[in-house]
Amino acid sequence: MDLDEAIRKVPDFPKPGILFYDITSIFTNPEAFRYTVAKMIEQYRADKVDGVIAIESRGFLLGACYAEKTGIPLVLARKKGKLPGKTLRQSYDLEYGSATLEIHEADLTPGRRWLIIDDLIATGGTLRAVATMVERAGSQVAGIFAIIGLPFLNYQETIGHYRPVTLIDYHGESV
Repeated sequence: MDLDEAIRKVPDFPKPGILFYDITSIFTNPEAFRYTVAKMIEQYRADKVDGVIAIESRGFLLGACYAEKTGIPLVLARKKGKLPGKTLRQSYDLEYGSATLEIHEADLTPGRRWLIIDDLIATGGTLRAVATMVERAGSQVAGIFAIIGLPFLNYQETIGHYRPVTLIDYHGESV
């Protein structure tokens, strides 16, 4: 499967000079979607993964599929203010500013190994924020998965020790 053909490229979004890789086109292509989920499962089949943390919002779709197919819990990492109750919170820098993610504190059972899933890895800041919450809760990061990686933005420096896995990398292009 050539995922590059399934990924929509949108020039000048969200601002001029940026090439946006839109993975929503994978979800409208059943073959590409099945392939993506199968590759996720294959990648971590031999690893000890106790649960999956999916990052808002496209990560929710991937994480839900992984959790359902493997029979493990799904935890959601949401934007600040979207979750009721007591949460863990972590701010981070984005390519275009800063943001904060939250996870229900009760959902991060200590001593577990969590796979963190998002759609794209740019600088790694979003994933590092979730990994920080996992570790603060007394758990471990089992790995990081995304469909797309942008290694030219040096995410390996931020999250390389968590063994990030991507299905396709774009080199030298803008975010």
